[in-house]
Amino acid sequence: MSIPAGALTDVVETLPDARDPLALSLNENPFPPLPSVHSALVASIGSANRYPEFLPQRLRTLIADHLGVDDGQVVIGTGATGVIMQVLQAFTAPGDAVVMATPTFDGYPIFAQIARLRSITVPLDPHGHHDLDAMAAAARSARVVVVCRPHNPTGTVESAAQIHRFLDRVPADTVVVLDEAYVEFLGAGERLDTRGLVQQYPNVVVVRTFSKAYGLAGLRIGYGFCSPDLARRLWTMQLPFGVGLTGLVAVAACYDAEDEMRQRIRIITAQRRLLSARLRAVGIYSTDAHANFVYLPAPGGDRAVWRQVFDGAGPRVRHYGDGGVRITIGVRQSTRAVLSAVAAYRDRTRGESALAGTDAVRTGDAPTTWQT
Repeated sequence: MSIPAGALTDVVETLPDARDPLALSLNENPFPPLPSVHSALVASIGSANRYPEFLPQRLRTLIADHLGVDDGQVVIGTGATGVIMQVLQAFTAPGDAVVMATPTFDGYPIFAQIARLRSITVPLDPHGHHDLDAMAAAARSARVVVVCRPHNPTGTVESAAQIHRFLDRVPADTVVVLDEAYVEFLGAGERLDTRGLVQQYPNVVVVRTFSKAYGLAGLRIGYGFCSPDLARRLWTMQLPFGVGLTGLVAVAACYDAEDEMRQRIRIITAQRRLLSARLRAVGIYSTDAHANFVYLPAPGGDRAVWRQVFDGAGPRVRHYGDGGVRITIGVRQSTRAVLSAVAAYRDRTRGESALAGTDAVRTGDAPTTWQT
């Protein structure tokens, strides 16, 4: 069988544009890998004819050393999603229940379906925060409960005191997935003492990823850390040869370049604040986001508005069933594109839309309920 001429060119031409300013739906880092990370990845290609480790012990050790925990507390996954699936495979059986907020990260309902679990969904409060009391109550009849901090899609953050109170109420035999996919975007004062947390609560698994702040979404590298007892069970779920050589090289290079990564985070954070401020200036409410995105609830409960604003040739954003929209923070051009789409909609519908004149959503307001 012959390979069609030009097949490589055809494939390369279909790869995503690393600097596409309108790709604002997946919370990707708007910047390509740092130069030093890029160079390390290129250098690693020369070993592509060899298998990686049978199990990713070196990567496990590298991450554990960086976190300041024991190797035996770390597990590796194909992105954070891989770790989450390992948790479900290890601690649930078909028909068991998993508790999650709604709306939430798109993956959780899918993971529950794959594992043949029942999803118990708890609506967020009017400002996009978890209802932790209701989730703790629901956890009494569930095997796993998920809390995202910062939350996806609203970007909100529950306080350390609230998290501890929640964990005190969750049954000890219910596994808590603390999803910290966006933790690097938090300030020092907003972060949890997760090492102490997993020591105090041996049913907690902290899940993180290199896809967001580190900008390696295409390499699919995630990890979790927890008590040694939980980690031993999860380690049995590691797929042999499941983490490529590039994963180990990329993580090592990222850790060596963390100062540069933090500078990129500052740039993204500045753009998030700018976008939020400009939207507030025209009366558009957004939740109190602490990640690389903003979330705009449906103005006045009108589920159609944001589709009318963003459906078309402009920014590609993530729409939700309640009419809200999540917008990934990109570069300056991305911010301008979002504001231009809003302005164009206001101009088209002035006098009749929720975004024109006396807006249905005013600065500081929030939806009264989450329509799920």
